[in-house]
Amino acid sequence: SPSSSSSSSSSSSSSSSSSSSTSAASFELSVRVLTTGSWPQYVPSELALPMEVSDRLDVFKEFYLSKHNGRKLVWHHPLSSCILKAKFPKGRKELAVSAHQAAVLLLFNDAKTLDYGTIKKLTKISDDDELKNTLASLFLVRSKKGSGVGSKTGVLLLKKPRNSKVSETDLFQVNKHFQTKLFRVKINSVQMKETKAEHKETTERVFSDRKHAIDACIVRIMKTRKTLRHQLLVAETLKQIRFPVDVSDIKKRIASLLERDYIERDDQDSHTYNYLA
Repeated sequence: SPSSSSSSSSSSSSSSSSSSSTSAASFELSVRVLTTGSWPQYVPSELALPMEVSDRLDVFKEFYLSKHNGRKLVWHHPLSSCILKAKFPKGRKELAVSAHQAAVLLLFNDAKTLDYGTIKKLTKISDDDELKNTLASLFLVRSKKGSGVGSKTGVLLLKKPRNSKVSETDLFQVNKHFQTKLFRVKINSVQMKETKAEHKETTERVFSDRKHAIDACIVRIMKTRKTLRHQLLVAETLKQIRFPVDVSDIKKRIASLLERDYIERDDQDSHTYNYLA
């Protein structure tokens, strides 16, 4: 890893009930460790997790850090997903949901009706847009014609008042009449639209993260080879780097390393570089 920092998302399969209190549940946990520099930077966000899940994450974190000294592990819950086992009057279902959707649904194991403010407080989802999109994904039906309030059998939550907009005075409850022919149901998230300015900012931030990885790759190659021509250095960097990169970006990083005296041009051939110890 070119970086001392890593981020993680998780996927889990757990048990829940739409009508009974939570208990010590058994579940499987799968963790994906994302290396900083190869992925965009994500803003850390808090999410209230069941104690059993939180304890399991702590165990994995302790294990991971014991194997990788000097690294930092940060959980990114918006990238996580899970399978909830739910019991409805019409039968049992498995719900494939995001971590945020799961956090909301699990609240209804201990309450029949919850208002927006209570859900926000208990889930610790501080971003109102994120919470409203999460709730909308649970009570709206999306189709090619757009989004609309779901029928009494097609959505997981019912909302009062019955409209498509989420406000802070709304009340939510589990839809006891939910039914579908599928045993495992994928609940899609409502994605926030990214503006052109946000897209540009994200692209610039990704490259800023990745340029350090490119620098490390070039220095590693030059330290091994000692002397290398420009075209061969570019080709070897493209071969070793783990993410898509333009030749122009590699040239910029070579120029930066020249300025910082990591490498130098050969006195006899300007197209050849020498490694500086």
